[in-house]
Amino acid sequence: MSELRWNPILREWTVTATHRQARTFLPPDDYCPLEPTKPGGFPTEVPAADYDFVVFENRFPSFRPDPAAPAIEGDALEPVAPSKGVCEVVLYTSQHGGTLAEASIPRLRRLIEVWTERYRTLAALDYIDYVYIFENKGKDIGVTLTHPHGQIYAFSFIPPFVNRWLQSAKDYYAETGRSVFMDMLQKELHDEKRIIAQNARFVAFIPFFARFPYEVHIYPKAFRPSLTDLDNAEKWDMAEILKVVMSKYDNLWQISMPYIMLMHQQPTDGKAWPGVQFHFEFLPPLRAKDRLKYLAGCESGAGTFINDTLPEEKAAELRAVAPQLWRLA
Repeated sequence: MSELRWNPILREWTVTATHRQARTFLPPDDYCPLEPTKPGGFPTEVPAADYDFVVFENRFPSFRPDPAAPAIEGDALEPVAPSKGVCEVVLYTSQHGGTLAEASIPRLRRLIEVWTERYRTLAALDYIDYVYIFENKGKDIGVTLTHPHGQIYAFSFIPPFVNRWLQSAKDYYAETGRSVFMDMLQKELHDEKRIIAQNARFVAFIPFFARFPYEVHIYPKAFRPSLTDLDNAEKWDMAEILKVVMSKYDNLWQISMPYIMLMHQQPTDGKAWPGVQFHFEFLPPLRAKDRLKYLAGCESGAGTFINDTLPEEKAAELRAVAPQLWRLA
């Protein structure tokens, strides 16, 4: 079961999802529940001999379209609510090995269409306020299934971190009439010191305020609130720069770089959120090839990140790494 419990101190929801304790954890390579079902083999999540991309509802979701009633009754101080929403899994390929970094640019372009269609479909649900598309990659992140895949959480509320930057963007727009995201982007383009790659329509950079040593953001150069606002040429350039960034990560130390990849975009709650810019964030947990950036006392307890490196130096390091644009066809 799952439910929402209100934290009256931080004024935000916590999700309890006790059934997730039973989710599959690092199964053997000869049985992957995300591969196609083999003839005569154990049934998997995909009852087909092969597939291109697959999207299905998570078997162990944090949210459900029709959630059960909460297990406990709340009160005025600490209310409880049904954990309503949608949790989906996006399978990038039928092949068990490999990563998204190895996908061709045309394949990444098709994946962008999958993301766009799911954003549009989930946004149309009247109980969904925010569609969050992300990928957890690598055991260092806590991945329990190694098959290349991402996830989509469609929230019935706006998550707390997202709410903070939305309110910030709204306040900035009210004060200046401009987008804080676009002003920051123009500053990065002018400074150039933290840019690691760019093409005609997209730019990738380590932000001035980076929380992780190799944190990279990817922005469209034009103002685009969501995936649905991108045109065909922009989607091709987005596929290309995703390929470049992920290739640079893997070529940095000749390892498959673990990361959280996430997208932020316009909420789907029907309210006005001026100045919101669609963008990617990559959050790798490594500060060196064999050293993790732990979210310890200051980060987890106080909410203040300490970056042991200078964004300008790390941007130069990534900028110098040659991306291998293999498998272009």
